[in-house]
Amino acid sequence: MIEIKKTTLSELATLKAISIKTFTDTFAKDNTPEDLKEYLDQAYTEEKLTSELQNEHSEFYFIYSNEQLAGYLKLNVNDAQTETVEEDALEIERIYIDSEFKRLGLGKMLYKKAIERATELNKTSIWLGVWERNFSAMKFYQKMGFTQAGQHSFYMGEDEQIDLIMKKELR
Repeated sequence: MIEIKKTTLSELATLKAISIKTFTDTFAKDNTPEDLKEYLDQAYTEEKLTSELQNEHSEFYFIYSNEQLAGYLKLNVNDAQTETVEEDALEIERIYIDSEFKRLGLGKMLYKKAIERATELNKTSIWLGVWERNFSAMKFYQKMGFTQAGQHSFYMGEDEQIDLIMKKELR
């Protein structure tokens, strides 16, 4: 049984734990321990996550498989977006699946949730940033109809990396 639930502030500790675990699982092998630690220590503090959870233009969703937390999604609209790609756009800032639950179609379900929310909010496009060396994620997004619309710098600690901006028109 799969269930997607909106995340609340009362689940802050759970959000922090899954954020750190999934990010580490995804990127530790390609980055130095020092750069990874510096990033995690800045990106996933209780204060930062509390602020994100309380932002009316951001939404988090947990996905459960057989009542076990399997991943999460973070969406942004309006001024919560990490950058302006298009005025009427929705950003998928984070979509992560725990390594134990990969290859079960859960990422696709979270993606569909993002499309559903974009449609409900009357957005004309959806976009995200994906690391240029995260080939499996890029392949997934291309399969979902995204095309590259730009790029920006992303800092993993002291290491400057390139994220590709991928966008999909909804109308």
